[in-house]
Amino acid sequence: MSSSSPKRVARRCALALSLLGALQTAGWAADAPCKLVKIVELPITMNGLRPSVTAGINGANVQFLLDSGAFFSSLSQASASELKLDTHDPPHDLYMRGAGGGRAEVSVATVKTFTLAGVPVKNVDFLVGGSEVGSGSVGLLGQNVLHIADADYDLGQGTVRLMKPLDCKKATLAYWASAGQPYSVISIDEGVAPNWHAIGTAYVNGVAIQALFDTGAATSILSTRAAARAGVQPDSPGVVSAGFSGGIGKVTYAIYIAPFASFKLGDEEIKNTKLPIGDIDLPDADMLIGSDFFLSHHIYVANSQHRLYFTYNGGPVFNLTARPSAEGSSSSAPASASTGQVSPTPGSEAAPSAGRDEEAADFSRRGAAATARGELDVAIADLTRACDLAPDHAEYFYQRGLALWRNKQPELALADFDRSIRAAPADAPSRIARAELLLWRADPDGAVADLDAADAAAPKEADIRYSIAQLYVKADRLDKAIRQFDWWIESHTVDLRYPAALNGRCWVRALQGQALPLALKDCNEAERSLQKTSPFFPQVLDSRGLVLLRMGNYRESIADYDASLKLNPQNPWSLYGRGIDELREKKVSEGQADIVRAEALSPHIADEFNRRGITP
Repeated sequence: MSSSSPKRVARRCALALSLLGALQTAGWAADAPCKLVKIVELPITMNGLRPSVTAGINGANVQFLLDSGAFFSSLSQASASELKLDTHDPPHDLYMRGAGGGRAEVSVATVKTFTLAGVPVKNVDFLVGGSEVGSGSVGLLGQNVLHIADADYDLGQGTVRLMKPLDCKKATLAYWASAGQPYSVISIDEGVAPNWHAIGTAYVNGVAIQALFDTGAATSILSTRAAARAGVQPDSPGVVSAGFSGGIGKVTYAIYIAPFASFKLGDEEIKNTKLPIGDIDLPDADMLIGSDFFLSHHIYVANSQHRLYFTYNGGPVFNLTARPSAEGSSSSAPASASTGQVSPTPGSEAAPSAGRDEEAADFSRRGAAATARGELDVAIADLTRACDLAPDHAEYFYQRGLALWRNKQPELALADFDRSIRAAPADAPSRIARAELLLWRADPDGAVADLDAADAAAPKEADIRYSIAQLYVKADRLDKAIRQFDWWIESHTVDLRYPAALNGRCWVRALQGQALPLALKDCNEAERSLQKTSPFFPQVLDSRGLVLLRMGNYRESIADYDASLKLNPQNPWSLYGRGIDELREKKVSEGQADIVRAEALSPHIADEFNRRGITP
């Protein structure tokens, strides 16, 4: 995230200065050897590959995505509304810009009391705008917090620490590395306030690139321009499509998985690996080093030295889940001799465990990190310890349920979701997870009961309504789905998923055969909001084709189905719908041929149309 005029952010350093003043440890000795004083430790929970941290906004506990790639902390518009925050105009020419080139206008909200790590800070500004972060987060916690000191990222252990070095200009700050353990160190750009991003040099196929360390990016990605300099392009041998991605605004871009002979960062080199590449547009960098890399490494961003230290902790370096992958092995050569190994100041360490609750929380965070890495047996073991230590804590059973389901143990997962909901009946994520599992088990009535409970618990503006709407559609409760789409669309007009939500509402009304002019309006707006290269574009054409079929506009419907099938020729809904259009236009042979093709792809497609009252 960047701005066109970052120096004009109102009171942009208020949080940094207040938090540093509130948290820093006193009593430093000027003549002491190098010490690291821990200012604050932030407990981190991985939601998939997204690190989240709990904070307080005017007394309400909320989750933020910890985003080292964001120059400033922000809230989504819907979250600001849900939290009842007033907004005002930003400094002139200020906007958010994402890696894909998308941009969003912003406003500013001043939080009267922002609480982080138990420390309340008064009158803190947040930018307001952009897409929802997802994973239950209200926004991003960015560099105006993370750059107040050195940042020590240990996501694999569920923690991030802000550290104040004392007399450490020439010291090696990889304090956690045991004797003989290899570590790497690279130089990072100093940056210009408030764009304090950690950017260092990496090598792809021996070609130097600039890499930005960004915990807000779930997976690492190399720009197609940099990949081309390294001799790899989207049409090169071995490169495969991996869909599309997006970020701020409504711009999407294609992603590919590409083979590379080597990736080297510091003294760590991976041979014969694969990397995601895409049309990302970064002003000062060629690659985002995402949270997948952070999870497999302990990383210390020494802002005080303009250096970055890291060690490899195990597991896949880059996340290529559900894609063809040959990660290769990681190897590190020992770094240069240390100029003075350091350890955190004893007096600054956290007090000994206050009991079972703290121990359970530690196991939970480690378990969530293991789940994100795909180490499911480790995750389940850690989460089981958390559940045993805190048997009334709903969140731990929910997390273990997710890990068990991913580990192909649905019955055990269902038991954990049951346990979580008994402990916290109004917890919407647990309700939604159980609803999805019940739908998988062909129990739509049970799923709808959970969705109704999640609906009752969620604020009107809540982002989770998008998921509730989609699950109501799967459960064939179309009226309920429309209400969820109505509320979500009203609060999320600048979200990346806005066209998909419009299409969803259009599709549901087309299935019902009701409010067809409104359905057509939604599909038309979805089409206008999308790039024609978007993978979602043929779905909108398919939905509008069904609307037009329902309205009796057969020729226009055929035109939409033609365009949709040109992009997605294996869609049985488009084929069957076009077949009906053609039969009604007296094009019997063409219509019958399309219907035969549709039934070959989906044997029950005729039943689906008949159930909606649409027959040849």
